[in-house]
Amino acid sequence: MAPPKKSGKLLQKEEGLERTDNSLAPNSWPVVTMINQKNYYTEYLKRDDQIMVLREQAEEAARLAASAAHPAPQPQNQDGEEENEGNEGRAEEEEVARYGSKIIVIHPGSQNLRIGFASDALPKTTPMVIARRAEKSECETEERCPKRVKLEEGEDTVDLEGEEVVGAVERDKDFDAAFNQLSTELKQKMRSNKRRMLPNSKDLVLSHNRRTVPETIKEHNDPYRVEWTEVSAESPKEYYVGQEALRIPDSSNPRYKLLWPIRHGWLNERDYTSKRRLMEDIQIIIEEGIKTELNLDKKELSSYRAVLVVPDLYERHYITDMVDMLMKEIRFSEICIIQESVAASFGAGFSQACIVDVGAQKTSVCCVDEGMCVTESRVNLKFGGMDVTELLFRLMLQNSFPYKSLDLNRRYDFLLAEELKFKLVSLSDGDVTVATHEFHLRRPDKDTKKFSFRIYDEMYLAPLSHFNPTLLDHQHKLQGRRSLWDRSYDIYDDMPNDPMSTAQSAIYQSLSTKVQEPAPEAPAPRPFGAHLAPIDTTPRSSVAGSPGPESQTPLPGAATPSGQGEAATANGSVAGGVSAAAGGLSPKEVAMRMWEDYDSVIPVCALDKAVIDSISHAAKGDEKKMRDFFAGIMVVGGGGAVAGFRDELEGRIKARLQREGREFQVLIGVPPRELDSKVICWKGASVFGKLRGTNDSWVRQREYDILGQRVLVQRCMWGF
Repeated sequence: MAPPKKSGKLLQKEEGLERTDNSLAPNSWPVVTMINQKNYYTEYLKRDDQIMVLREQAEEAARLAASAAHPAPQPQNQDGEEENEGNEGRAEEEEVARYGSKIIVIHPGSQNLRIGFASDALPKTTPMVIARRAEKSECETEERCPKRVKLEEGEDTVDLEGEEVVGAVERDKDFDAAFNQLSTELKQKMRSNKRRMLPNSKDLVLSHNRRTVPETIKEHNDPYRVEWTEVSAESPKEYYVGQEALRIPDSSNPRYKLLWPIRHGWLNERDYTSKRRLMEDIQIIIEEGIKTELNLDKKELSSYRAVLVVPDLYERHYITDMVDMLMKEIRFSEICIIQESVAASFGAGFSQACIVDVGAQKTSVCCVDEGMCVTESRVNLKFGGMDVTELLFRLMLQNSFPYKSLDLNRRYDFLLAEELKFKLVSLSDGDVTVATHEFHLRRPDKDTKKFSFRIYDEMYLAPLSHFNPTLLDHQHKLQGRRSLWDRSYDIYDDMPNDPMSTAQSAIYQSLSTKVQEPAPEAPAPRPFGAHLAPIDTTPRSSVAGSPGPESQTPLPGAATPSGQGEAATANGSVAGGVSAAAGGLSPKEVAMRMWEDYDSVIPVCALDKAVIDSISHAAKGDEKKMRDFFAGIMVVGGGGAVAGFRDELEGRIKARLQREGREFQVLIGVPPRELDSKVICWKGASVFGKLRGTNDSWVRQREYDILGQRVLVQRCMWGF
């Protein structure tokens, strides 16, 4: 047992020992004092010069200011006067043109790629398709489009040359009922507008189409014969791009299969088995478009800059992979990104508008305010002009269209269908009449066939599918979904971070009423998203709307009386990211269930309702903003170029507002300066790319090599 320790005084008294302190530290380690928790401060990442991207941007601005302060001397004439003294305006225009000639604007879509220099007046358009060698072509592996069913015995089952047996167009009772209802509404509208109508219009169409016989025209007598792409059997090319791919015969030796890398605004995961191959095909299409349309070689692109147009409501991996491909594979010196709605507002010169972009396979609605898209107003619908084409020929084949074997998966039939749709469709009731039309069927290695046919109201009812999307078949649009790319997750909390808006969530919620009725003994299926609230990962300045009463919380995305979307669950409110109905699930589990619901449903909605919902969520109850948006609607995109489309959309929006008891002046403007609505987005992106001094969204090659995708957080104009 150790002796008890004695104090200093006791030691001095008993033993004469005195303890002294020489103030020497026991070690050389510095003593760290405790932080005063009531008052401490740090400057870490709080100044712009501590962020590399912003620091280099400030240094570049300083260099430009220094060069402007000491301009180079101007050339002088013999009298010692400056030659450019009276030509400042012309010199500035030439400088802008030279600046834009080094910028390439790229707008990829589901059907077309629009590409060109920022200094060009209009872009070059090429099909967004590539043909690769395969065992069979797409028409030999895909089901006929429109779908066919087998005919009964005794019916005509042979096509125009007896080559194959063709079934009848698939009939559906619900489709026929909806179609007949639309036809009746059209008749009522025509009567109210004093339009002349024949009582036997359908019989006239059927009788003419059933007895018509095609006329054969020899190839040397056809002045508009098609130059088909020649395929060499000895040394076939690995791929063909754009128009060349569409001109390859379906029965070529060897076979080629058409691949569309972008479908319905998504990357085409259905027809691809490799991420690398899909992105490689997009790269090849862009490079070939630059080479053939802009006459530039790939080696020259390192001195050019690019502007990429992306959807408003996008998937995060789409932007990151596209930027990675443009910066690392094509090697542009700089790149910037702009959203479609903002680009359209730039092209039209509007600072505040509701942009309705009707594309080939998707339709988007977004409100733009002060040159920025309102994040909660973004809507992305998965139907467009291609669905109109399919519906048009489904209706025409039901009315004994003479070319019975038409198949939209066959290349020459696809080209023919696009040509006929452009000539026929209209949403003006004055064009609805029994009319006779002609078309020439041109096929590889065969004589041209001249057909005569009649059409009545099909050309009007087909584009009405934008306002009645239940007429369309949407099931195939989810095939292959999430087979190559999973959702994007945040690196910090591992939560899905793809952007979502309350307007889009309201559309998903409205689809919950279309859940199939269960059997009497089976339990009822849970409503779509009933266990959770849509978690919007998009940064925004304020929360839309105020919370409802505790006793009854609105459904996710449901419209409140003021037209605002509420993020809540069907059975309880959201607290800390976990709903009362979620059974104590973690925020990640709640978010994962929400996105699983989103991935299992195709977002479709009547276009007029989508516009009203988008504006309601953008205004957030502000009456003045709502009036401004309704008075500033603009339709862009190729699908909206149908005659009478704007008037039909305007009338339907007014009628729906009246049924809801709201009165607003609805005006749908036309693109300014007589610009084609198809190129408005590209034109606005070219204007954005030519901005000097105010455009700080350029990503430089050095920045991307160091920071990678993280640099987009600083460079994108929105919360990426």
